[in-house]
Amino acid sequence: MTNYIIKNKNISVREIFGIFNFSKKISLSKSIISKINKSRIFLEKKINESNKPFYGINTGFGDLHNIKINDKNLSLLQNNLIKSHACGTGEKVDSNIVKLMMLLKIISLSKGYSGIRFETVERLLFFYNNSIYPVVYKYGSLGASGDLSPLSHMSLALIGEGEVEYNGKIIKTSEVLKKYFLKKINLQSKEGLALINGTQFMLSSLLNSLFDAYRLCYLSDKIACISLDAYNCDLSPFNNLISKIRPHKGQNDVSKRILNFLKDSHIQNSSKDDVQDPYSFRCIPQVHGATLDSVNYCSTVIETEINSVTDNPLIFPENNMIISGGNFHGQPLALVIDFLKISLSELGSISERRTFNLMSGKRNLPPFLTKKPGLNSGLMIIQYTAASLVSANKQFSTPSSIDSITSSNGQEDHVSMGANGANQLRDICNNLFDILSVELISSAQAKVFNDHKSSKTVNKFIHELRKISPFISKDRVMYKEIKKVNLFLRKYKIKNLFF
Repeated sequence: MTNYIIKNKNISVREIFGIFNFSKKISLSKSIISKINKSRIFLEKKINESNKPFYGINTGFGDLHNIKINDKNLSLLQNNLIKSHACGTGEKVDSNIVKLMMLLKIISLSKGYSGIRFETVERLLFFYNNSIYPVVYKYGSLGASGDLSPLSHMSLALIGEGEVEYNGKIIKTSEVLKKYFLKKINLQSKEGLALINGTQFMLSSLLNSLFDAYRLCYLSDKIACISLDAYNCDLSPFNNLISKIRPHKGQNDVSKRILNFLKDSHIQNSSKDDVQDPYSFRCIPQVHGATLDSVNYCSTVIETEINSVTDNPLIFPENNMIISGGNFHGQPLALVIDFLKISLSELGSISERRTFNLMSGKRNLPPFLTKKPGLNSGLMIIQYTAASLVSANKQFSTPSSIDSITSSNGQEDHVSMGANGANQLRDICNNLFDILSVELISSAQAKVFNDHKSSKTVNKFIHELRKISPFISKDRVMYKEIKKVNLFLRKYKIKNLFF
């Protein structure tokens, strides 16, 4: 297993994908450790030399910010913070998202503006490198004072509380500490706040969805090629001349990719009775391309956030200042989360329309793509499933960022709801894998009834599919097919995931 050293430079989305996807262990460079220590020394000096109240360091939190805390209780204050704020509910968050959350928190803390001790960061590193994932729950964050509740659940493990997922089992944190002969961390001044103020939950969930988004964009194009072929479509709408005079990058990229996938297909030479194809086929470059452009834009915002410091207050040793601000507010992420929700939902919407057309009995295809309609319902009802999922995604796509509920007695009076949006985005991605599975099952089935030869790329894709989902000659239980194809798409090897 290779190692990735966090240095004094920005980390790209591609690098995060590499660290995450190839399970690299991480460590900190000497210069980064020095920055962390320098920030901590400065903070302790400030506390010792001044009676000035510093928010969350020697005061209460939220609406309790005006209550001064005795110096003897600064450690207890931080430990109490973690316990009281760990109040998440709902399903357990997937360990992949928790893994990303820990990585992103380590990156943020390594910038040297948080005043945390290296000892505490080192424990996070240990958990990450040994695949010890604190149990975090889906709901509880308003996405404004940072992801307080999810990050508190992550931080509980550092102080020996809560539960962790280890080797596929949920166990008490105390058990894993005992296994590795570790003592719990006793948080010192500012450390609890540094751990739980930040956007790392919504960011990790968003980043996880971004990785899926690039995969879904690629798969949407590839599956659409089978549908184009099976429906005997005209490839003229993918001509470069069209994209040249409306030069959106996504449209151009999708057109090129479609033509590349279909380059040796006989589709263009086959006879056609229709002058034009429905929009769901003809406008693939415009619709898929717009989604790809939005995914690429969201990636730039995510990359900025990865390399940002989002806790509060912030420590500036060079400027001799401790500043309380609002970098924890999730609005920049909340807006792109909603943008991505809408963009990915549209991939599902147009996919379902292609499925609908393939089953319509047009273009020499049998109704519902079965050899004996009537006795067999064929693929009739999997289109219902796709329609249901598309409708659900439309509902999930209502922007979460337009909502806000005042909290902490009015002190925190505008929140981003980015965490709720990130949860909905995950649901949309999961649904989209199913929607595309339905289109793939349908288009591969339809291709059998089509007499022209397809491309090597399409034939190979169908051949790989057939290993787990054979041609449907008579009615069979279809939920199993959707599950198998969903897993096939999630694991399908893609050489160039990012545009």
